[in-house]
Amino acid sequence: MSVDAALYSSMKKALLKVLPAKAPGLTHAEMLSAVVLHLPADLFPGGGKAGWWVKCAQLDLEAKRQIVCEPSKRLRWHKRAGG
Repeated sequence: MSVDAALYSSMKKALLKVLPAKAPGLTHAEMLSAVVLHLPADLFPGGGKAGWWVKCAQLDLEAKRQIVCEPSKRLRWHKRAGG
């Protein structure tokens, strides 16, 4: 799938900035709340569409093995050790 490079790049940078280096990590809602503070207002006015882009970046970073999802009751993500 092709996505807007500027939006994806901004979200990826923000997501990697807010995710902790180890477990327990952040839930999806916590990731969304945290990244909004680090997104450029011209690309995400008022945090608009941030939820979709968090999920897009999260799935891509998981596939690239840069982040890990902890199999807890409430799913949580953190950066992969050594990555």
